[in-house]
Amino acid sequence: MPSTSVRKLSALAARLCLLTFFGMVVTNFFVDYFAYWLTWIPLVLWLLIGFGVNRRRSGTKAEGATGPAPEPVVTAAPVTGRWKAQNSPADKVPSHGTRAYGQAYAIDIVAEPANGARPGFGWWPVARRNADFPAFGAPLLAVADATVVHTDDRQRDHLSRTSWLAILYFFVVEGIGRSLGGARRIIGNHVILDLGGGTYALYAHVRRGSLTVRPGDRVRAGQQLGQCGNSGNSTEPHVHFQLMDAADSETADGLPFTWRDIGVPANGEIFEAAPAAVAHTEGTVSGPA
Repeated sequence: MPSTSVRKLSALAARLCLLTFFGMVVTNFFVDYFAYWLTWIPLVLWLLIGFGVNRRRSGTKAEGATGPAPEPVVTAAPVTGRWKAQNSPADKVPSHGTRAYGQAYAIDIVAEPANGARPGFGWWPVARRNADFPAFGAPLLAVADATVVHTDDRQRDHLSRTSWLAILYFFVVEGIGRSLGGARRIIGNHVILDLGGGTYALYAHVRRGSLTVRPGDRVRAGQQLGQCGNSGNSTEPHVHFQLMDAADSETADGLPFTWRDIGVPANGEIFEAAPAAVAHTEGTVSGPA
């Protein structure tokens, strides 16, 4: 398996290639300095490095290339109430189309307290306020007894990207720009918990200024950590949850999970997370399902 330093250098090299491509395109717009075909070299290198990053786990235990994939880690759900799953590992792995940043088994969930309570996708309005979405401000709960290892809630919560024009901007402009900023700009505000046994839980897109814990804090299962937000590479307020084998998302491998009394909801599946699902449990994290 590639070393941590190699993984970080690969991620940096990819960002530099993309930045070089944009620099050459802008330069050629004003001055005929580079041959046209030369401008595409750094873009191709960016794609090749990105492909390599996506395949870097192919020989690891987490991806099951040398044997069966590990059994999912059993935790409580990170929320309570009625929610809908999106980009679920129950449907495909990697669930988000990439293994970068430990996302192989990540899941997105949006609040659906009632049918029609969440604004739909369409042409208008171009963007919506976060308060229009029931997930915004929802409590984020510790999935097990754990130690907080990293927090960040300084980035702003942006407007939704839930229209055709906004989603075009999201993919063509914002997505590329955020990739240049690395993991922090992709996952936005976040908190990472050490569940013990080499398992770490990451909550992404947290609401700005909402975290109530700091690195070194011990938390109990069901304790509120912060609130759901819309920071980072996010189209609307939602909870992005994943388990990893390291605290650094730049180098971590994703780990499979299952939520106690819920399982792993499939794309589009509505599920109910009751308060009892996040009650205190002995120890830090349960073993395989």
